[in-house]
Amino acid sequence: MENGLVSRVKKVLFAATAVASLTALAIVLYRYGVRTPSDTSVPSPEKLTPPPTAEFTPSPKPRFGFTLLDQPHPLPELRFVDGDGRVLTFADFRGKTVLLNIWATWCEPCIREMPALDRLQTELTGPDFEVVALSIDYGGLPAVKDFYQKFGLKALGIYVDKMAKARRELNIVGIPTTLLVDRNGQEIGRTTGPEEWDRSDIVKFIRQYLNDKPASSKP
Repeated sequence: MENGLVSRVKKVLFAATAVASLTALAIVLYRYGVRTPSDTSVPSPEKLTPPPTAEFTPSPKPRFGFTLLDQPHPLPELRFVDGDGRVLTFADFRGKTVLLNIWATWCEPCIREMPALDRLQTELTGPDFEVVALSIDYGGLPAVKDFYQKFGLKALGIYVDKMAKARRELNIVGIPTTLLVDRNGQEIGRTTGPEEWDRSDIVKFIRQYLNDKPASSKP
């Protein structure tokens, strides 16, 4: 009986040793890529060599993002005040090409572009053009006047829509939003977001609409 027990133990040990050996062999084959004769696939050189890292190229600055309308659209008779507290409407600017900028003193992109709008007004100043920077600050004239003084804005007039009706009446989805308005008080197009308004290509773009003269009529 003892011999039978020993024999069974030997068989179990032999089987365990065989399993362990096969497992070790399988691990070696897996780790070191040794293939069986039936495995005839060969990795391509592209898979063996990692692709070179693509050189990063910064995106160029987007072009001036003005969207022109197919047909001019009349502006609503919205009421707002100037720096002296006088009530105005868009009708008061008929006869001029107007760049109507909707902004607020708490809007960081607006703050960044206001000096450029001031320079644009200086460059194109005259009876045929005006930048109308219309603030929608609830703080009214005092808040806007303090802002102009702080940033040294001299050429821009002060215009305030304290109730922010312009945002609704003009379908403004975000500020700053800027509308180009012809001398008949009709919107020609608009852009949302800050711009470098005194940049040469933008100034040229606006000049072509002064007095409704097409660019082709310019010398």
